[in-house]
Amino acid sequence: MEWWITLILIFAALSILLLTGLPVAFCFIAINIVGAFFLWGGELGLHQLVLRMYSSVSSFPLSTVVMFVLMGEILFHSKVFVNIINVLDQWMGRLPGRLGLVSIASATLLSTLSGSSLGTTAMLGSIMTQEMENRGYKKPISIGSCMSGALAMIIPPSALAVILATLAQISVGKILLAGVIPGLLMAALYVAYIIIRCKLQPDIAPSYIPARIPLSRKVIDTVRYVLPFGIVILVVIGFIILGIADPTEASALAVVVIIILTAIYKALSWEAVKKSFMGTLQIVVMMFIILTGSVAFSQILAFSGATKGLAEFVVGLSLPPMVLFIAMQLLLLVLGSFMEQVSIMMITFPIFLPILRILGIDLLWFGLLTLINMEIGLKTPPFGFCLFVMKGVAPAGTTMMDIIRASIPFILMDALVMLLIIIFPQITLWLPNVIR
Repeated sequence: MEWWITLILIFAALSILLLTGLPVAFCFIAINIVGAFFLWGGELGLHQLVLRMYSSVSSFPLSTVVMFVLMGEILFHSKVFVNIINVLDQWMGRLPGRLGLVSIASATLLSTLSGSSLGTTAMLGSIMTQEMENRGYKKPISIGSCMSGALAMIIPPSALAVILATLAQISVGKILLAGVIPGLLMAALYVAYIIIRCKLQPDIAPSYIPARIPLSRKVIDTVRYVLPFGIVILVVIGFIILGIADPTEASALAVVVIIILTAIYKALSWEAVKKSFMGTLQIVVMMFIILTGSVAFSQILAFSGATKGLAEFVVGLSLPPMVLFIAMQLLLLVLGSFMEQVSIMMITFPIFLPILRILGIDLLWFGLLTLINMEIGLKTPPFGFCLFVMKGVAPAGTTMMDIIRASIPFILMDALVMLLIIIFPQITLWLPNVIR
């Protein structure tokens, strides 16, 4: 059978299953079972399928995902982040859009402590939106600034970055480091947008005189509530940079530090521990089921000759590599509006990666751009997950259109960062290449 016939049959069957509403992971497992039976030789193929699925999640570096998700869950359920937000609020003074800036600063800091964009967005939305609207902030600021919680997908630790590195077979440590500068650049652009818009439209974020707090009080509160969590950042990023620990070891140490700190703050109740572990279990099981299907799907495509055939066909078109690269990113952007991020990578990476390798495109550069693309997808209608998370925690009367309109300027900021990284790849590659 010709490779293109096999490819059409596989994706046609996958599309039909997806349209039935069956969960994505089960759609891939069904395709894998049928494909393994007919393409890998009956029962022997099914046996190989089981081995491949097992090996895909028995990789030691994947335990990093578990640790990063657990960190976010502990922070969320223990509520120690409330003190961090209060301290950041003290330092903002009379800046335009002060509480919006607090949200962005909190999102940036919490992103270094949590690997979950949805969790960070939920935390900020539940705490900040009602407070801002009580003080007269309009929804473009109150809702939009809290959507910056999606930064957790870019700034390490990022659970999705680890999944991406596993699928693309690139260094976990390097993809984590690659997100530092782009993530901070995105946060800086968000801040600039808030300040400029509030200067141009003062009514969108009414100014007020905050309670005067002595400098000594600010310093004490910062030392008490913020600096201790710098230990977590040091462990996750510093230990990797210094070569003291690999990402897996660093993530495990960071969880230990988080647990100790929440215990010191007397926020580590049995209920918080129970909810943290149950939440981690649910998220990780979902991710790993999808991952097993993805790896097996890649193997079936490769074994059938469809991957090789498509790669040779695309390369044979003699299009400039950058044209193909941009076309891939545009496709990911469209898919991000309709599908869950890991599922998108499952579908596209088996096709994209062989082509990228043949073209000699840096997979680390591609991977970081893909992460930003996936982050944009979280905020893009009609099915961006962060939109629904925000709808669930926003004040009563907030419509989905309010949330979408508030997200658009931040999506444009993200797109600008993507453009800058495409033009200047060193924004992403400099730090990982310096820290070898």
